[in-house]
Amino acid sequence: MKKYITVVLLMFIGFSVQAQVKKNKNAKYVTEVNGNCEQCQKRIQKAAFSVEGVKSVVWNIETHQLNVILNEEKCSLLDVKKAIAKVGHDTDEVKATDAVYEKLHHCCLYERN
Repeated sequence: MKKYITVVLLMFIGFSVQAQVKKNKNAKYVTEVNGNCEQCQKRIQKAAFSVEGVKSVVWNIETHQLNVILNEEKCSLLDVKKAIAKVGHDTDEVKATDAVYEKLHHCCLYERN
């Protein structure tokens, strides 16, 4: 009986230790987001900041690069990409729906892949 209890306790401790993966509170990411102008920049950055856990966002108009700092305990980069797609901008992983994209101002309509 003691061996059985010992084995169960060791398994429980092993699973508990394995489940405690430390997440980064200041994770830095760079990803591509399609857009054209300052209106796009404001919309993209506002959408990214709407995600709880996002600390910093800068989208570069020329390079289309989005620099994000976020708390991985509260959100993921995928959450940010989904929020940006909801306002009409495609990312490398998540595409905006056609209906949302078509509602963008005419100067914000970028070439879609």
